[in-house]
Amino acid sequence: MNISKINIDEIIIEALREDIGTGDITTNTTVPQDKIAAGHFIAKADGIVCGMEACERVFKIIDDGIEFTANKKDGDIVVKGEIIAAIRGNARSVLIAERTALNLLQRMSGVATQTADAVAKVAGTKAKIADTRKTTPGLRVLEKYAVKVGGGTNHRFNLADGILIKDNHIAAAGGIINAVESARANAPHTLKIEVECETMKEVGDAIAARADIIMLDNMSNEDMKKAVGYINGRAVTEASGNMGDKDLREVAETGIDIISIGALTHSVRSLDISLKFVIEA
Repeated sequence: MNISKINIDEIIIEALREDIGTGDITTNTTVPQDKIAAGHFIAKADGIVCGMEACERVFKIIDDGIEFTANKKDGDIVVKGEIIAAIRGNARSVLIAERTALNLLQRMSGVATQTADAVAKVAGTKAKIADTRKTTPGLRVLEKYAVKVGGGTNHRFNLADGILIKDNHIAAAGGIINAVESARANAPHTLKIEVECETMKEVGDAIAARADIIMLDNMSNEDMKKAVGYINGRAVTEASGNMGDKDLREVAETGIDIISIGALTHSVRSLDISLKFVIEA
């Protein structure tokens, strides 16, 4: 996993704090302290596995003595009924960590699965599938990692990563040309400038301002194809606006370079995975 362990631990500890509260009263009042349990993580649907390291780390933070054996790695295909991983350790510890571990594993696997599906739909075209900043607060680093595992690419991680001039920036700046010129004059030269456009007039202004990337927002496929032809390689082109509801193949065939889909993270269905125990004496 190409994510700092510090970042992972911060996310996990906060999630555990939220879930455990002052203690797992059910487990602590029903399960003997010395009870050992073994179990399997079982896929209940087909998909792409993602989040194995985060899942294991949840258990290790609760109890470093828990044994976690992965049968799959991030990016692997899993089919319904397959065992993704095995676990063994103190039953109380495993139960306390179970929900947080499953939440992360299911969520990340869901993002990777949905991304892989979108990537497959545009295979053979030049279009790349990208995410957005429409992520679950606190989980962005994990969700964007899951997008990459699913074969997608990452848009900017945060507001400091790139200049994306949207409709409200344009209105406040007094137009696209003013906004781009101001950004170029005040931002580091290493940052690319992207402009959101809804009409051909705005596309023309963005080209005149020498924008690096032009986002075609909520345009019809016919209009996008015209815009891509007009831009003609003078800027990278991006399709955006409810792309999760569109026929991605048709969008890709307009000649667009990037298709950004907020639904990869904001409307994803978690992959159904369960943990089943076999109690030891």
